Order: sequence, then C-alpha cells, then structure tokens
Amino acid sequence: MADKKNNKKNNRNNKNYDDDFNPRFKKQKKKVCPLCSDKNFVLDYKNIDVMKKFVNDKGKILPRRTTGACSKHQRDITIAIKRARAIAILPYTQD
Repeated sequence: MADKKNNKKNNRNNKNYDDDFNPRFKKQKKKVCPLCSDKNFVLDYKNIDVMKKFVNDKGKILPRRTTGACSKHQRDITIAIKRARAIAILPYTQD
C-alpha cells in the first residue's frame, strides 16, 4: 500500500507531462518585440500606418500581451500614440 502512494507521488513530481496533455490548451509561442527584433523599424508619431498596428478598431491602445512589445517599447508606443492623438493625427475613438 505504501509503495503505491510513493509511486503516485513520484509520478506527480516527474516532469513528464504526457498524462496532463490537453489538446484544448496549446502552448503559445512567446511574442517577440517588433521594435527589438527589427532595428530598421522606426516608431514615429507622425507615421500613421505604424501607429494603427498598436491601436484596436475602437481606438484603444493594445496591451503588451497583444502587441508582444517589451515594456520599454510599449511605453514608447503609448507616448507616440498619445502625441498623435493630441495633434489630431489619430482619433481618440472611432465610430
């Protein structure tokens, strides 16, 4: 009886996750920051086409988990979007 309990504990601590595989939940690839990966990528508040990639259809700034940007560049993205909104290049909301 004690052998069975120890065997179950060892199976749980074993890093073989084949038993726990669930096809509904797939591992997602880690997103790479578009600004870090491409050195030629220029983030400028005057470039509307680039800014629209970081704004959803309602005009909200997309979060890091969606854009894949690192924290440093996400702050740069938000500052650039807010500047573009202030000078009326990008709208605050979209209809």
